Parts: sequence; C-alpha cells; structure tokens
Amino acid sequence: MKGYLTAVSLIMWLCVAVGIQAQEIKSGPLKVGASKVDVTPAQNELPQQYKGVLDKIYARAIVLDNGTTSAALITLDAGAVPTELWQKVSQRLERELGIPATNVLITATHSHSVPFKMAPGYADLVFNSAKMAKDKLQPARMSYGTGLSYINVQRDMIDEEKRTWWEGANYGGLSDKTVAVIKFETLTGEPIAVYYNYAVHAVITGTLDLISGDIPGASSRYIEDSFDNKVVALWSEGASGDQNPIYFQQTYDLREIRIKDFASRGQDISNAMPPGGQGLDRENPTVAKLMNQQKQMILSMGQLLGEEVMHVMRTAHPKTSEVRMYAKQTIASCPGRVRTNQGRGGIAGTYTEGKPVEIRLGLLMIGDVAIGSVDAEVYNEIAQRLKRESPYAKTMMATLTNGMASSGYIPDDASYGHYTFEVLSSKLQPGCAEKAIVKGIVDMMPPIAY
Repeated sequence: MKGYLTAVSLIMWLCVAVGIQAQEIKSGPLKVGASKVDVTPAQNELPQQYKGVLDKIYARAIVLDNGTTSAALITLDAGAVPTELWQKVSQRLERELGIPATNVLITATHSHSVPFKMAPGYADLVFNSAKMAKDKLQPARMSYGTGLSYINVQRDMIDEEKRTWWEGANYGGLSDKTVAVIKFETLTGEPIAVYYNYAVHAVITGTLDLISGDIPGASSRYIEDSFDNKVVALWSEGASGDQNPIYFQQTYDLREIRIKDFASRGQDISNAMPPGGQGLDRENPTVAKLMNQQKQMILSMGQLLGEEVMHVMRTAHPKTSEVRMYAKQTIASCPGRVRTNQGRGGIAGTYTEGKPVEIRLGLLMIGDVAIGSVDAEVYNEIAQRLKRESPYAKTMMATLTNGMASSGYIPDDASYGHYTFEVLSSKLQPGCAEKAIVKGIVDMMPPIAY
C-alpha cells in the first residue's frame, strides 16, 4: 500500500510539474525583426598575416517576441565565439533589451578566414545587430522545412597509398545533407529573415590570408541579394566536425606544394600543417591559379546552397503567427585527456589523464522547432543521433554556439578508432560526450504538449 501511494504521489507530482511548465510557456502573437551589421576590420586593424579583404563579414541577428518572452538568434562570420564575447553580449542583451540571456544563441559560421581576436568595439557591433533587429520588430509568421544540399562530404578516410587514416573526400562516409530552414515573414507574406542550418567546414579560403566569410558568407549574401537585401539570412553551423566541402582539391594541391617547399629547406611538414598560407609563393603561377579557383569555389557553393535554401523557403509550411518559446542551458562534464605525442594523422595517439571537460549545451524551442546548441565542433553522427532521439521532428543542432569549449573536436564514440587530426587532438576521453550531448539536450526539451 505504501509503495502504491508513493507511485501515485510521484505521478501526481509529475502531472503538476508538467502542468506548471505548460502554464509558464505561453503562446502569443509572433513579432520578428532582423538586421545585419558590417564587422569587417579596417586595413590597419588586420593581424599581420592577413593581406586584405576578399569579402565583407557580418554579424546577423533575428529577434523574436511573442508578448511573453523574447529570444535572439545571432550569427557571426567568425571562426568561433569566444566565451567572454558570448557572456558579455548575452548579458548586455538581457540587461538593456530585456532578452533573457538563456534565450540567446550566438553562433559562429566557423570561417577559417577571420581573425580569432577582433578589434576593440567588436562586441558592441554584435550587440548592435540585435538591438537594430529588435527595433524592427513587426507582426510575423514562421514556417519550417528541410531540403538537401550535396556540397559537404565526410573527411575521415583511409589514404589509398599509405593505407593510414588521413583527411580527404570520403564519399561513402557518414554525412547529413539536410538543410533545415526557418523562414520568417510578415503577415502579408513579405520575407523578413531566414535561419538555415547546414554541416560543412568553411575552410576553402583559409590559405588565402584574406578576410572572408567563406561558403557561409557567400551563401547568405546570395540569398540576401536574391531578395534585393530585404531579407537577412543567418547561417547556423551544423555538426561539421568531420564534414568538409566536397570540392576541396585546390587546398590539397596547395598543401602538397607547401610540403615540397618546406622539404627543400630541410623541414618535413607532411604530418603537420602551418596555419594559413604560410610557405606559399603567391608569385608562383600554379599557386595563383589554385587560389583564384578557391575564390570561385566559395561563390559556386554559396549559390548552390543558397538556391536550396530558397527552394525550401518557397515550399515550407505550415505558417504560424502564434508561437511558444522556451529555452534552457546546462553543462555536460566528461573525462579529459592530454596528448603526449605528435602528428596530424595516421598514427595512434598517446595520452595521459586530463582535467574534466565542460561542454555547454543549450535548447531554444520556437513553436515545435527545437534548436539544440553545443559550444564546440561536433561530429555529424552526434547530431544525427539527436534528431533520431528527439521527440520533436523539427530538430537541428547548432554548433560553435554560446562560447568555446576546451574540448577541441567532439567525435562520436565509433570515430575514436579513426587516427585523424580531429580525433587525435580531441581533449575528451572516448565513451562520454556523444551520450552526454544527446541526452543533455533531449532532457531539456519540454513535453510535446508544452
């Protein structure tokens, strides 16, 4: 009898808890505003290794409000979101604009062609992108849809000649081609903004040593130009830890040129790679041609992805102007490790015990769309597992969001047997992060009837 009463009490408590949560998460009329701010450094602000600007970079923002709460989606053309920047901007958004810090997602596109340390005043520009978006709030409706884009490829593979792990175009490897799209428009159907999620590394222009938004920047600019710049297009970086652009050969060719150049001076860099375009002679006609092809490639891939996003925008449904919003954040902690040997790939790593690694997880629900966030570079299988285990069909993973974990790459459990640079450099011991991320995000999700 006592056990029966205990079980009944537990059920009643759960029902009350769910009821309270349902009461707190109220639906209301959606308002949306969007803006973008040019954050391109001036010539005198560029770090020494940068030779100029290939294309401008931006902070893009969408602010949502349903009369009960508000949220901000911010995407930066950047390699990462420093934790200090995320804290400073999100806290200021809460303090000055009334947008709860928990409801803010600041995501990097992961362009390898943007300095990690930006000029003073950068945080103000990021904040202003959201402030300007809030100033433009207007009644709106949203729709969701998915499409497919084939510009990414799994990059962990066995080298055909050396028969060891290396990076390349693994056409048979795991790779999610899904483009998830949230469209925001006025009540009369005029576009306001689009938030799209895709998994690919923005690494094509990394050897140019020129400021560039790479594929994400080209894609967003193409979408915005197609709408005569009446829409703001935010890239959301999917789980691209093991996903490269499918056409990446120019970079591999430049790598071989650089290896030979260093070898001529008595340095073997075949299993290690200097940053940027270090060691490349830009006066060499072959180098110049390959670099020009890299510039063309980001435009080609940006157009292809942009076209698919716009296709989804045209067909996305249903359209709703009443939404609930819910957000939560948590920390997952996993055992860490410290690597004790060197080598980019193809060899087994050796490690000692390291400090525990904290991974920041977040969830933002917009209606029945679930955006799970992770502050690191995550392997694709982890995001696919999140989609499989999520109770919400409209689920995506935004990585490199709200800070920068000390983990390095986060491989899925099965990939720890790959001797690639991502796995070898990871500061996480195997067997924890995949489950901790998926379970951590799913556990934050409210009941389906929220």
